[in-house]
Amino acid sequence: MQISPITLTGRHAQLVPLDSQHLDGLKIAAADGKLWEHFFTSVPAPDQTEAWHATAKEGEKNGNMLPFTVLAQGSDTILGSTRYCNIDCANLRLEIGYTWYAKSVQRTGINTECKLMLLSHAFEILGCNVVEFRTDWLNKKSQAAITRLGAKQDGILRSHMVSNDGRVRDTVVFSVLKHEWPGVKRNLEYFLARNSNH
Repeated sequence: MQISPITLTGRHAQLVPLDSQHLDGLKIAAADGKLWEHFFTSVPAPDQTEAWHATAKEGEKNGNMLPFTVLAQGSDTILGSTRYCNIDCANLRLEIGYTWYAKSVQRTGINTECKLMLLSHAFEILGCNVVEFRTDWLNKKSQAAITRLGAKQDGILRSHMVSNDGRVRDTVVFSVLKHEWPGVKRNLEYFLARNSNH
């Protein structure tokens, strides 16, 4: 499995490699809803965006992350960010995480399309056997969104991580397996088409 920066293009959104030139736009997107105030998310506060970017790029350099900036299709408007992480090439598995979007584009189909693009690339191009999603036990909205995608819960990692605020969090793990991908893909395409018709 070869991981390298790539641009993924859909009808409504485009995923481009995260770049320092995106920082101002990312701050504006995060300010739409003051997303960093949700303590159970990974959205950087304005004064932490540079450090957040440095961590993402370090993960890319080390080969265990591939971060993206989410753009509105056909424009330079930044909508949020997402990334491949916990990349395990030897075992053909990775996680999709660190995902966030400006409040104004949440529940618009952007997340569905981005997940469709990321999962399609992971299973059909990279040849993954499994793609994981992880979220804070307290983030019920995220858990519901992951379930709607068609992922299944594997379990809960108790006292799994120390959060930025010092809280020890439980992590809920979901996954999509290779043989499940055709059905999940059809489900995502259905949701995207239904959303586009409204």
